[in-house]
Amino acid sequence: MSFRTLAAAVSFVALVSCTSAPMTREIVFTGTVALGGNPTPQPGYAVVVRDGVIQEVGPAATIKASHAGARVIETGGTILPGLTDAHAHLYGLGLSLDTVNLSGTTSLDDVIARVRTRAASTPANEWILGRGWDQNDWPVKEFPTAAALDAVISDRPVLLDRVDGHAVLANSAAMRAAGITAATPDPAGGKIIRDASGQPTGVFVDAATNLVERVVPPATFEQRKRRVLASAQRIAETGLTEIHDAGTDAETLHAVIELVDEKKFPIRLYSMLSDNDALLREWFARGPMIDHGGRLTVRSVKLYADGALGSRGAALLEPYADDPHNRGLMIATPAHLEDVARRARAAGFQTNAHAIGDAGVRNVINAYEAAGVTPADRFRVEHLQLVAPPDFARLVRSGIIASMQPTHATSDMYWAEARVGPERIRGAYAWRTVLETGGRLALGSDFPVEEVNPWLGIYAAVTRQDQKGWPSGGWYPEQRLTLAEAIRGFTSDAAYAAFEEKSRGTIERGKLADLTIVEGDVFTMDPSALGDVKVKYTVVGGEIVFEAK
Repeated sequence: MSFRTLAAAVSFVALVSCTSAPMTREIVFTGTVALGGNPTPQPGYAVVVRDGVIQEVGPAATIKASHAGARVIETGGTILPGLTDAHAHLYGLGLSLDTVNLSGTTSLDDVIARVRTRAASTPANEWILGRGWDQNDWPVKEFPTAAALDAVISDRPVLLDRVDGHAVLANSAAMRAAGITAATPDPAGGKIIRDASGQPTGVFVDAATNLVERVVPPATFEQRKRRVLASAQRIAETGLTEIHDAGTDAETLHAVIELVDEKKFPIRLYSMLSDNDALLREWFARGPMIDHGGRLTVRSVKLYADGALGSRGAALLEPYADDPHNRGLMIATPAHLEDVARRARAAGFQTNAHAIGDAGVRNVINAYEAAGVTPADRFRVEHLQLVAPPDFARLVRSGIIASMQPTHATSDMYWAEARVGPERIRGAYAWRTVLETGGRLALGSDFPVEEVNPWLGIYAAVTRQDQKGWPSGGWYPEQRLTLAEAIRGFTSDAAYAAFEEKSRGTIERGKLADLTIVEGDVFTMDPSALGDVKVKYTVVGGEIVFEAK
């Protein structure tokens, strides 16, 4: 499945104006309504919306009779609490819409062909940027080199992000612009991939990516604002009513605030501030921003403990099974993790740390415990892809929320076991283990690493299969979730992870009228069809911000 281009999406749908306040006229939506934190379907029900709030929920016939003057929308589908992506990248998606999309490339030749096409329409003095390559999907599963790009484009810089954002491929012109030579040392928390003679090959991993990225000409503010808005519109199209932005920089935050103030921003944003000392000092001094303009909350911080499993940068307690001299990369020191966690807690901010390898996860838990974290703080571990068995219970004791992305499992399952071996893989992508240990599970996608569509995540959570139905029965199927659990992860538990469970996450009187309305009855359809669910309406604060035509 692939998304329509943005231009086609805008012509195909009505992204209803966000420039006015929520309509005061009542709207009655009828259909199968998902009620409760563990959503239970109620066919033939209705939801009454007015002034941005859910006013009443009940049998459709009764509701329509008692609200005769309301606008009635017979959806013929399923009405869910507004879906939330608990880990995503707002500006990253906007940038991907404006650069070379390398998602789904099946070979290095495919990557080069797309870059060549973009180069033909790009001014000669501009960098060519792209994202989405994954060598694990190619016949030759080795990192690519600058030489392949140089053969096509040698007169201007090219910089291509790996799908997970934890590695980049640069051509020689980009390395020259960055002043990178064989004498350039590996930075702390990063690695320059080199050939046998010590020359950089063009691939930079984790903290080393900044060696090249720092010389890329910055976007203008108007470019950034345009990309942020395009991203938010694409998100609304998929039925998401809110995302948790995993690493918001000052410029993106400025763009969002302007769009919210102009009443153009269609979704809600729960922002995790990037780990930038100046940015954190500013916000820790001023305190959290809650529900600015009914769209934006800033009350959390994003840290990075380690790298990614696909690029062998995730920090492991024992060496990689397929690279026995490598235990991955620690991006932040334990002391830094503890220091930021302690300062954030004192300032009333939540801390959410990226940790993929079992050593990275353990470092984060250690840091949180040292900072005195309690369940009331709702600190989070983002991704939590590989966990040493004793550490599941430690998460629960400290009330640490597991923020996980189901499609990571179904994207990585082809090679993940080769990375860590048959024993450790039992603690990987272990959603069921988190729940059975007593943990809280917030679900997301990590887009643009994965697709934006939340139904792909729900499908992956329920089936543990790719979109072709492989493998039969699911990959380590004992970790599958029920449909109700998967929806809960994208609704009420995602709301809890943002301190919003009193206002969002379930359909009940008095809560914000955030609704995701889709075709058909998702509770009765075959699980194999969940990835194909079509969105009919996205409702944010009683305002229809997306309507399929």
